[in-house]
Amino acid sequence: MLAGVAAFVLAADITTKALVVAHLREGEPVHILGDVLMFNLLRNPGAAFSVGTGDTIVFTAIAVAVVIYIARTARKLHSTGWAITLGLLLGGALGNLTDRIFRSPGFLRGNVVDWIEVTRYWPVFNLADSAIVCGGILTVLLAMLGYRLDGSHGTRPGAPAASPAPAPSADHAGTQAADDAPATGPDPEPEPGPEPRSDKSDKSDLSATPDDTADAER
Repeated sequence: MLAGVAAFVLAADITTKALVVAHLREGEPVHILGDVLMFNLLRNPGAAFSVGTGDTIVFTAIAVAVVIYIARTARKLHSTGWAITLGLLLGGALGNLTDRIFRSPGFLRGNVVDWIEVTRYWPVFNLADSAIVCGGILTVLLAMLGYRLDGSHGTRPGAPAASPAPAPSADHAGTQAADDAPATGPDPEPEPGPEPRSDKSDKSDLSATPDDTADAER
């Protein structure tokens, strides 16, 4: 998917630039919809939308770095959305890099062909620039929605999903209930009380006769 999107963008960009260079002249715009949409040939030494016209080598190096990064990222890519997004970025970067390499004034310093002008207040651009802008917008949207390169989806990229706490097993629940119950032991033995008096001595004293008492007094 990524390679197909990148190849389509690159082919469309190269073809349209070749047609523009063959049929248009610089400074002579063709009005398609009045002053709203025009085809205007412009050779741009800077970045997209004629930004940084004096830093051609810097933008060439950035384009090379982007191409290498996307090519390495493609090995772990399993998301259709990201494949389309990176394909747009890769095709756009290769389209403008082709101009840097093969067009005048020299190798890695070539001017990029821009030809699409929307009103007089917007910089002139090309299909490669449009693909880069669309890829950048999709990158922000996919990141905000939590879509990852590996095809997974989450609210926060890189953050591990919280797993629910495991339910306690039956053995664990029984052990916990036993721990929470109040400690019990064997019933305490009753304390020994005073021994009851024997009724024999009382009865023997009561059964004594007066004669026996008198004899004892003698």
